[in-house]
Amino acid sequence: MARAKSRDLPDLTDLAQPGRQITVRVSPRAANNRLMREGAELRAAVTAPPENGKANAAVRALLASAMGVAPSDLALLRGQSARVKVFAYSASGTSRS
Repeated sequence: MARAKSRDLPDLTDLAQPGRQITVRVSPRAANNRLMREGAELRAAVTAPPENGKANAAVRALLASAMGVAPSDLALLRGQSARVKVFAYSASGTSRS
């Protein structure tokens, strides 16, 4: 999976607060990976198919990159097989500056 370029992602560093829950609406099998912030709503489009957790992993990596944290700092709380997913951020000390 190719990494998204940082210039293509919105700055979501304000969401990197321990305990913060982040809701994202996901569109799998998109033409390209992208993350959009529309007011308080986040939308993600990923090229990965929604099978075997591939789309969830792609969304986690995209969200982590935009937040400037490690993907392992994001846990999927709800929405394993739904379009609307809720991730929780927990700082483990491995975040990037």
